[in-house]
Amino acid sequence: MFAPIRLRSTEALTSHLSVTLEGDAHSVALRRSPRARRMTLRLRNASRDFVLTLPQNVTLAVARDFLERQKGWMSERLRRLPATVALAPGAIIPLRGVAHRVVHRPAGLRDVTIEASGEGGGPFLNLCVSGPQAHVPRLLLAYLKREAQRDLDAAVRFHASKIGKPVKRVTIRDTTSRWGSCSSTGNLNFSWRLVFAPAYVLDYLAAHEVAHLLHMDHSPRFWKVAHQLSSDVDRAEAWLKTQGAKLHHIGE
Repeated sequence: MFAPIRLRSTEALTSHLSVTLEGDAHSVALRRSPRARRMTLRLRNASRDFVLTLPQNVTLAVARDFLERQKGWMSERLRRLPATVALAPGAIIPLRGVAHRVVHRPAGLRDVTIEASGEGGGPFLNLCVSGPQAHVPRLLLAYLKREAQRDLDAAVRFHASKIGKPVKRVTIRDTTSRWGSCSSTGNLNFSWRLVFAPAYVLDYLAAHEVAHLLHMDHSPRFWKVAHQLSSDVDRAEAWLKTQGAKLHHIGE
């Protein structure tokens, strides 16, 4: 427990501190909580940054000292993160859980197509992006989001029809804290990055959010509906637990 201290207004309003790890500056977000009894530091895998939660009366000097003592832990946690994969020619990215190599085709209209590898079949399919090379990331990102929207629209409508509940809208976003959500008004939101997951994972998450149209909680009644809609609940949950974080490091 920290002794009561009245913070200066500049300290109370400071939202970030900077810490140098192995020669690189990293921003640490500060969160003051009236319920916190000690300082806690966590790494946000998706955004590759840290959040330090502080009791209300902890000074910035104490917070900086704490971060200095945690530098080794912070560096180690960053090293454990999956490598980032750019949406660029030569990259290997999963599409619906299947490895695809990004190939640039300078000629032709600005488009994205899938072709079999010309290298004896090869271990990958080719995700061919035509048009200027500078536009490859943008064109590929737009394609992936369209595919995610299409897959999720179809899966949601299918599962909603089984329980007779209307869906107002299916929206894709780049969320980091959850893969999907359901509002009380019948709007469903999903991460577009689910297009990288195996098809059964995307389908399960669509079923999961549709089940929330009946039960806006995670009660036994909710899970009964989820299991009725999807036979892959346990398998998909296990995949997300071990592999899900990697999806946030593709196309950052």
